[in-house]
Order: sequence, then C-alpha cells, then structure tokens
Amino acid sequence: MKKLTAYWHRLTLKRKWALTSASVLFISFALVCVILYIAINSWLLNEEKTSVTRSMDDLTAFFETRGSNLTINEMQHNTGLMNSIVDKDQTVRILNTDGIEILRLNNTSEEIPDLPQNIPLKGYTIQQVKVDGADSFVAIGHLRLGNFDGYLQLTHPLTSLASLMKYILTSMLLMGLIALIASWFISSALATLLLQPLKRLSSDMKRVAAHRFEAPIQVTVDSQDEIGDLVKVYKQMMTELESAFLQQQRFISDASHELRTPIQVLEGHLSMIQRWGKDDPEVLNESLMTSIDEVRRMKQLIEELLELARHEAKDISQGAIVAEQTEIVMKEMKTIAPNAEINLHYNEDFHNVRVMISENAYRQILHNILQNAVRYTSSIPSINIYLTFDLNNCTIVIEDNGIGMSPESLEHIFERFYRVDKARSREHGGTGLGLSIVKMLIDKYDGTLEVSSALNEGTTFTIHLPLFLVQESI
Repeated sequence: MKKLTAYWHRLTLKRKWALTSASVLFISFALVCVILYIAINSWLLNEEKTSVTRSMDDLTAFFETRGSNLTINEMQHNTGLMNSIVDKDQTVRILNTDGIEILRLNNTSEEIPDLPQNIPLKGYTIQQVKVDGADSFVAIGHLRLGNFDGYLQLTHPLTSLASLMKYILTSMLLMGLIALIASWFISSALATLLLQPLKRLSSDMKRVAAHRFEAPIQVTVDSQDEIGDLVKVYKQMMTELESAFLQQQRFISDASHELRTPIQVLEGHLSMIQRWGKDDPEVLNESLMTSIDEVRRMKQLIEELLELARHEAKDISQGAIVAEQTEIVMKEMKTIAPNAEINLHYNEDFHNVRVMISENAYRQILHNILQNAVRYTSSIPSINIYLTFDLNNCTIVIEDNGIGMSPESLEHIFERFYRVDKARSREHGGTGLGLSIVKMLIDKYDGTLEVSSALNEGTTFTIHLPLFLVQESI
C-alpha cells in the first residue's frame, strides 16, 4: 500500500486526472454491463421456463384428452406437438412409479434425471438441475392413462441460453477493453486541454520568480471557471507582491538617499569637534545643536518612510467624527504655530458626521496639510477649513494664504521628497514626504484629493471621504 501511495504521489497531475477519469468511466461501464448481464440472463431464463411451462401444459392436455386409448401412431401424427418438442431440443419421458423409463420422445439427453421427493398429485414441478453435465429445466408431474400410473417428465436443456450468455459476456468484455482504452485516451486529451491554463500559470510563475518581479505577467485565461478564478487571484497576488517589492526597493533607495545628507552633516560636525571644537565652547555648542537637529530630522524622516512602507489593514470599525478630530488637530497646530489663524466652518447638523477612516489617519492627513500651510507662507498664516457633506461623502476644504504653487509644481507635489521651496523646507525641517503620506492614506480609505493653487495667492486642498453609515437593527 505504501508503494502504491508513493507511486501515486510521483505521478503528474495530468496522469492522475487521466487515470482517475479512466477508472471511473471503466468502473461505471463495468457496473452497467454487470447489471445488464444479470437482467438479460434473468429475462432469458424466465422465457425458457415459460417455454417449459407451455410444453408441459400441452403434453398434459394431450395425454388427458386421449386417456387409455392413446397409441404411438397418434403421438407421431400430432406433428404440432412433436415439432415443438424437437425444435426446443426437449426430451419427453414416461416413467413408471419406480422411475423406469417406459417411453421417450426426442432423444436429446441420455441421462434420466432423479425423481424429486415431493411431486404434486395435480400439476407439475419444475427444477433447474444438471443433466448430462449441462444446466437444464426438468418438469415432472403425475400421469394416469387407464390402469397405468406413472410420471410425465420433460427435460429442457439450457445449452442455447448458456451459449448466448457466453457470447454476450465475451462481447461485453471486449467492449469493456475498448472502453477502457478509449476512456484513457479521452481522459488524457481532456486532462491536457483542461490543465493547459495551469501549465501556463506554472511557467509564468517560474519566469516571474526567475526575473525577480521584473518580468511582466503574461498568462491569460478567458474561462470563467475555477481555473480562471485561480489565474485572477494569481494576477492580483503578483501585482500586490510586485508593488510590495518595488515599494521595498524604493524605501531602501529613498532612505539611503535622504539619510546621506544628515549623516554627512553629523560626520562633519563631529570631525570638527574632534579636531579643535572641543576646546571652543561656542563651536562645541553650535555643533551639538546642529547635530541634535539633524538627528531629529533623521528620526522624522525614518518615521515617515516607515509610514509609507507600511501595508496595514483599514481600520474603519468606528470611523472618525470629522468636526471633533479637526478641532483636535487645530489645537495641536496652535501649539506649534501660535501666530497662525485657523478657522473652522460647518453647520450644526454636521457636528456628529463620521467618515470611513481611522481617527489617527484623519488627524495625520489634516496635520500634514496644515503643517505645509503654516510652513510655506511669507506672512502670518491664515487658514480656513470648511466641512460639508451629502448623501455619500464628506468634503473637507482647506484654504491657505501661502506662497502657492505653479502648475508645473502641482504635477509633482505627491512625489516622494519633492519640495516646492527646498531652502524653506529644510529650514523648517520638512522631509518632502508629508503630501505623499496624505495621498497614500486618502487612497487607502477610498477617498479623493483635489488641489488648486496660484503663485503668491494660496493653495486649496479638497478632500472627499465616504461617510460612515451605521446599520440600525430593525
């Protein structure tokens, strides 16, 4: 059994499929043949028994009609009865009470069957016994002709039935062999046809793995069955894996590129302190302050890079109350930029509106936009926030009076490390990742973001987030 199991595991899916299909088809065909064989045999056997019954009825009626006046000539001249006996290869015997043969008609069987134990006084009994080594029906009943008292015995050989059933069995076995061979070839062809998409899928997976996600996915399946679903899932999975792989590469590239500058600054100041700054308190203090600023900048940069690299699941179990969370962010910004004027506008019916986004994600989006509004301005920051909603979405509009952006800059503001004003951004500790995180979070929660801006006039961010709808129980 273990060898058979090991052999089965070594077979290809195509051979397993073909072998299983062929076996099922052959077993089904064999069962049908067995049932047909038994049914035909039973039906033919019943027909033979009916023939014996008719012959026995005719003989009994003939002898009872003639009675003691019956002669051999009368029996020979009854051509209908004699022809029937001869055509059916039947043997008719008249036996005395001791079982000794008195008369025989149509000598087709030499052996005289034994008399049964219980022979009915009226009518006859039919048994299936071996006569001359062959199956036969033997009918026997009492016979009274004048003073003669004996038995009427009819032997009906089943050789014709046996020959016919042997022919049918041979034909079924031959057809079964042909069906087995045909089912194997049909199953193999069908397995080859049905497994072609899986074979292409396997080849495509090996090719993509060999090229480390650089090769495009080429496998296509038009069918709407389980294999088609598998290919769709594979494509979706490979797209996500490719995205994660590219995101990892981008993270490493971005981190190495952006961390190089603060590390070089740290290295320069530490080298300066080592050479001669440790004896000069003013130089030492300036270098330490600069180093601390660069360390903070590296910490912020790493945190924001990690935020972009994360693939956390959506957290919309409770949703975020927009007005409440907006006021929290405004208080934080007042602490960071006390001179900034931040105004919130919404109607009374907006107070408890929730959106399908986590509170942390919403605060981070709003914080990054407000931080940019405060950072990129040449005067006292003036920011207005408008909150509205309709049947499906909540709209958050943020307007500022900053330096604005040119149309060329608008096309790149969501790219990583892009800065409209590099000097101002570095002066205020910007990393160039804030709006990238905003765009990533809004896309993650199925929202949309629109930006309009004009140089020296200001910028407007318009955010649309789906409403959090609570299903009330009926």
